[in-house]
Amino acid sequence: MTKGILVLFLFLSMGLRLQATQLLVPMDEKQTNHLKAYGIAFWTLENGLIIEWLLNYRGGSFLIPHSKLIEQELIIRGVKYEVLADGQVNQIKSQIADPEVNMEVVQLEKAPKIAVYTPPDKQPWDDAVTMVLEYAEIKYDKIYDSAIVMGMLPKYDWLHLHHEDFTGQYGKFYSSARNQVWYQQQVVAAEKNARMLGFKKVSALKLAVAQNLKNFVIGGGFLFTMCSGTDSYDIALAAQGIDICESVFDYDASDPNAQSKLDFNQTFAFKDFHLNKDPMVYEYSDIDASDLRNNRIISEQTDVFTLFDFSAKWDVVPTMLTQCHTNIIKGFMGQTTDFRKEFIKTNVLVLGENKAAGTVRYLHGELGQGMWTFYGGHDPEDYQHFVGDPATDLNLHPNSPGYRLILNNILFPAAKKKKRKT
Repeated sequence: MTKGILVLFLFLSMGLRLQATQLLVPMDEKQTNHLKAYGIAFWTLENGLIIEWLLNYRGGSFLIPHSKLIEQELIIRGVKYEVLADGQVNQIKSQIADPEVNMEVVQLEKAPKIAVYTPPDKQPWDDAVTMVLEYAEIKYDKIYDSAIVMGMLPKYDWLHLHHEDFTGQYGKFYSSARNQVWYQQQVVAAEKNARMLGFKKVSALKLAVAQNLKNFVIGGGFLFTMCSGTDSYDIALAAQGIDICESVFDYDASDPNAQSKLDFNQTFAFKDFHLNKDPMVYEYSDIDASDLRNNRIISEQTDVFTLFDFSAKWDVVPTMLTQCHTNIIKGFMGQTTDFRKEFIKTNVLVLGENKAAGTVRYLHGELGQGMWTFYGGHDPEDYQHFVGDPATDLNLHPNSPGYRLILNNILFPAAKKKKRKT
């Protein structure tokens, strides 16, 4: 036990002996800072305490052992809380236990070890997940290709993929950015990195990374990714052993029969999609439905998605992933914005959809002993984020429901693994 944890334990022990009370961190519309509330939950777990996640009770509230030290931290971070006597806690749990009520209590036991797969030159505001981790004050490690191919993934419980292009086509930015310095530098750095790690092509390195990530999930890891880290990842898995990159990306021609050779049995979420190999088109395939916005079929004002309502007592994992203070969330674009339903495998669980567009925003699945989640779009509080745009200031969005979904994914590995009941 480290000195810091020991000190906290002593403070907690004193507080718990003096008064039989607990701290409720409400997560409904009365919460002043939803995002930092997750940071409090994570911080408490890091310090060796077990907390309870009250699924569907006041937006998915947290019940935490009472101590003055935790109260001070809640005040410092601007998180609303309530002090409850044992009788009040028992009343809440009695309400939750009612079989007719769609609520459940889940114990969170240990803070997961978190890593973010991200290029070393990226800033936190280039990626919504790293940005919200920083804002919520949740610790994480940055890792990249070398760490993954060298076998460092097993030390982590949860991994987020920066909005990467796993196909080796540099994000399909060739048409718009091939003459820009940032793009040229990205290509040079990626090719150098691939050679250093023993790969002849960037696409070969990215495939090796994708396969290692798949093994990470099969072995019990939790994988989360957004934007182009979703479809480009599955495309890379389906296209293993097939050259889908045109010569502007890897200096030789692509396989003219690539489409017919795709193996959809290798993918996590998608099937039967069609590649777009044209380097002048900013799109990997027909999985993504960004064109519905670009063609003004959906406007920013009408772009929303709805979270599904799951049985908290039976479908515990999807209920954790969809905890929010609203079930209707404003949409946001990305290189991959959302997913066409016809290309989603039947065993994949849909967590959130745009009913008007007929698209899916938020997906979840199981593979081996692990789980994965795909979340379309780039930044939940920046509808159309462009390269070079200023960072989103999360101080202006402390109650963002779109960012809450990210933090649900970060926290749920702390619970004892429970697969869906069938």
